Amino acid sequence: MAKVGTNGVADNMSKLTGENAQMEVTKTNFIDIDDIGSQLDPGKRVGVRVRLLDPPHGHILILFPEASAKKITAIMLRDVVDDISDVSGKMARSAVEEMGNMMASGFIDGWADVLGRAIDIAAPQLVYAQTGEIVTRTAGLGGDDLALFFDSDLTVPSYQIEAEIYAFPELAEFVEMVNNMETPTT
Repeated sequence: MAKVGTNGVADNMSKLTGENAQMEVTKTNFIDIDDIGSQLDPGKRVGVRVRLLDPPHGHILILFPEASAKKITAIMLRDVVDDISDVSGKMARSAVEEMGNMMASGFIDGWADVLGRAIDIAAPQLVYAQTGEIVTRTAGLGGDDLALFFDSDLTVPSYQIEAEIYAFPELAEFVEMVNNMETPTT
């Protein structure tokens, strides 16, 4: 499921940049909500939180380190401004929010295709804080003791962007949906 979701992200990035984007999942893990803070890299992150309105419900977080957020701003605004240093904070936040939304949509669309169902989402929320604060707060929005964590690297030939994807589906629904998936016969 991690690979399917990240393939959707890479597809959306390829369409945006016109370059062959690749997204590699470097780590997948279930993390105890109480221990989540000790598993995270320090530092601030910027990104989006997206609520799933349909099963498996829950939230998806797409987070970028600040250096990657600057690269994203450059990608998103390259046809609009000549000098990225002239970009206002509001415009930069909007660019990162739009990129995060595109990545989350690609991730969720990948899941929806595999699960054979539509997964509607709420409007994305821009988040900016310490990594642990964002992740812990989002994890606390659900009722589960575990969270699903994907760490991934997004590579676009002209840019090196780091992205962290956290999925907080309602685990009982998620497990049931995965268990009910038809496995291909060989």
